[in-house]
Amino acid sequence: METVRVVLGGRSYPIHIGAGALDDAALYGPQPGAGRVAVISNPVVAGLYLARVKAALARAGAEPAVEVLVEDGEQAKSWASLERVFDALLGARLGRDSVIVALGGGVVGDLAGFAAAVYQRGIPFIQVPTTLLAQVDSSVGGKTAVNHARGKNMIGAFHQPAAVIADVGALGTLPERELRAGIAEVIKHGFALDADLVAWLEANMARLLAREADALAHVVRRSCELKAAVVAADERESGRRALLNLGHTFGHAIEAGAGYGAWLHGEAVAAGMVMAAELSVRAAGLAPADAARVRALLEQAGLPVRGPAMAPDRYLELMALDKKAARGRTRFVLLERVGQAAVHADVDERLVRDVIAAASPPAPAAAAR
Repeated sequence: METVRVVLGGRSYPIHIGAGALDDAALYGPQPGAGRVAVISNPVVAGLYLARVKAALARAGAEPAVEVLVEDGEQAKSWASLERVFDALLGARLGRDSVIVALGGGVVGDLAGFAAAVYQRGIPFIQVPTTLLAQVDSSVGGKTAVNHARGKNMIGAFHQPAAVIADVGALGTLPERELRAGIAEVIKHGFALDADLVAWLEANMARLLAREADALAHVVRRSCELKAAVVAADERESGRRALLNLGHTFGHAIEAGAGYGAWLHGEAVAAGMVMAAELSVRAAGLAPADAARVRALLEQAGLPVRGPAMAPDRYLELMALDKKAARGRTRFVLLERVGQAAVHADVDERLVRDVIAAASPPAPAAAAR
């Protein structure tokens, strides 16, 4: 078992990483003993791990007062799902001394975290991520949200978890497509922040895809170390934390434009990273050979490197809602070199259109808008 700490003063918390972690009652900390517990999950994950989590909570001195299962997939990050969660919490008479446990991937973590952020003006929650994407990225940092038809994660709050319990053993049941989607976020961390991680991934991708335990543990730990350092320096994304959104401006447009759930988040980020890398060559001085490394590593991971058939105007319309926008201008996270990203404003729209056209199939006439 390894532990990485996110240092945020009174909001600091541990990230516990290891096989069998979700069974360890001690990792849940003192929170479950303080009040009643609600576990939020989905039917697939609950069928695999809910009984084990409930047993660990019982050993920690807590018995779940209510279990809420939301549908599987990005469509669960909705107002309707949030209302179901609130109805269950209120129906079980959970108070401010209660705790929410988020058991699942990024969708469950985002939804449960947002519910915890606003229920009775904020209660603690614990992240128990069961997907690679959630373990390396979304469970850490306190960003919680639901989606809006006009943009991904547009309605949310910063609310740090009390603990993250990342059981790498749970990745053995992860569907192949979900595993690859999680690898996209690891690749993002490398290109944005750590050239050594990129080199490691280039040499060890086959081991990662084969789910070798030490390879999985390495990328979870290193990704959490990188993200913990960034979050500690910039909790609310006023500066450096925006670098973690490499590929996301394009990627969120893909998710919204294609319809939530058609593309997994990591798949959309992968295609978005290719666009960001090509824009980096044109607008940030990235060497073309380094942009080629982005594409090659994503291809090695079996991830998409082209977006869906969507008109450039539609991309631009959706990207205008990006949360990094300032004064009505879309800002882009671009690579200046491998391992070093920066936020760039006032990028020539013609360059953006060029990279969209190069990285997306032509849009059908009916879709062009």
